[in-house]
Amino acid sequence: MDNDRDALIAGLIALAGLLKAHPEVPVSLAPVIIRAFPPNGPDHLMRAEVDKVAALLGAEINPDHLPHGHYVTAIDFGPVRYEFTAILAAARARHAAVDSYRDCIKIDNA
Repeated sequence: MDNDRDALIAGLIALAGLLKAHPEVPVSLAPVIIRAFPPNGPDHLMRAEVDKVAALLGAEINPDHLPHGHYVTAIDFGPVRYEFTAILAAARARHAAVDSYRDCIKIDNA
């Protein structure tokens, strides 16, 4: 896993260097978001992982996402954001239920 982490960090540094060296290369003004997730498991264990990352970041849990079943912490570096999100069991179940209808509706384009 350290190789994947190191590759991500190296890629971000290389991209930043390229953009710094070539100001003529366009960039989006939209925020850049890096998202990470704990492994699916019992809600209390997933929340504990997010709490641990929040402590490492010196960040809070974002209450805005709680009604949707997402337990989120984040830190911003200007327009760059790192988020660590646990998608809790009820939210995963809701998504699975909605997704189960994906191929049930066919649109007649005639």
